[in-house]
Amino acid sequence: MPDILRKPLGPLTAIDLFSGAGGFTLAAQLAGIEVRAAVELDKHAAATYELNLVDKATTYPRLINGDINHLTWDALLRKANLGRGECSILLGGPPCQGFSTHRINNAGVDDPRNELLVRYFDCVAEIRPRLFLVENVAGLLWKRHATYLERFYSLARKAGYRVFKPAVLNSRDFGIPQNRKRVFILGCRPDVQLDIPWPPKPTHFDPDSDEVRLKRLPQWRAAGEVFSKPMGANDPNNVHMNHSDALVEVFRKTPLNGGSRKDSGRILACHSKHDGHKDVYGRIDPTRPGPTMTTACINPSKGRFVHPTEHHGMTARHAARFQSFPDEFEFTGGLISAGKQIGNAVPIEHAQHILTMLRDGLLVAAQLAHEETELDRSQFRVRRTA
Repeated sequence: MPDILRKPLGPLTAIDLFSGAGGFTLAAQLAGIEVRAAVELDKHAAATYELNLVDKATTYPRLINGDINHLTWDALLRKANLGRGECSILLGGPPCQGFSTHRINNAGVDDPRNELLVRYFDCVAEIRPRLFLVENVAGLLWKRHATYLERFYSLARKAGYRVFKPAVLNSRDFGIPQNRKRVFILGCRPDVQLDIPWPPKPTHFDPDSDEVRLKRLPQWRAAGEVFSKPMGANDPNNVHMNHSDALVEVFRKTPLNGGSRKDSGRILACHSKHDGHKDVYGRIDPTRPGPTMTTACINPSKGRFVHPTEHHGMTARHAARFQSFPDEFEFTGGLISAGKQIGNAVPIEHAQHILTMLRDGLLVAAQLAHEETELDRSQFRVRRTA
């Protein structure tokens, strides 16, 4: 067995690639995992990460604001103060636009951003974390992207990693007030005896399910709680788009609590040729989990993103709450950039649930490895005595 696979577990650590504003990092910290380093290209997302997760920390994490294609893995390990094989979990959500479900026909096939998924695994092969966890849009599993996914799995197998079956999880089923499907891919180093349920079992259910009726588990959380909590008086992210008077009038005509564009009588020139997207300019229904927070979630023209009762789109803070970011987490770079950072993030509480399960699995695996080592030593002493 290679020497790096014999190293003790030590404190649980993580490196966060494609970190964005820091959703995965924050979730890992809440799960008791120390994120040592992060890499992010976008300057606004990096500034948000720096403000919330670096400036307020005493030692780690350390952020690299740069292109992962130009990064050496030795430099990343030095930044994290880790040796090869010492990182517990490598996190990352490579840019997913090439796999997004809103793309039609063959859009997204051969998108150069898809290659970043493979670059992520180059890091896995060199850093040798005990586990790696990838989050991406569910469209990653579409048949037209099979070449990229198979390449990823092939590289994982070649490096000796055991890769669990891709898990398509809806954040709604894990206590997030949002209907958000994403795929999670988990890989495990060969020396780690990880024994966990995969995919993770839901913690929240449809209000009409037996789990809820029999009070075994809680029901889905509704969007209304996002809007019912008061906003901070000086919250810089409590801002929404400035709409024209004509558009505000359209919102006034849209029924409260879930009304749609059609209800307002809004008809655009393009609707003479097609019916258009039914959810755009629609109000959020506060009695159900909210819509998926996309990178354009603060723009009512991009989806059902109008306030349930007021005549404007969501604020950036509303969108962040849908992703379970705490209100003290501040997004920099302006409203459009904040929306992009929020939409790209993994929901904090959902990721925390998964990472807590992985943390516990790693601790159990470490204990098993320790017991096996002690048994081997005991048997060796018996043989020498004999």
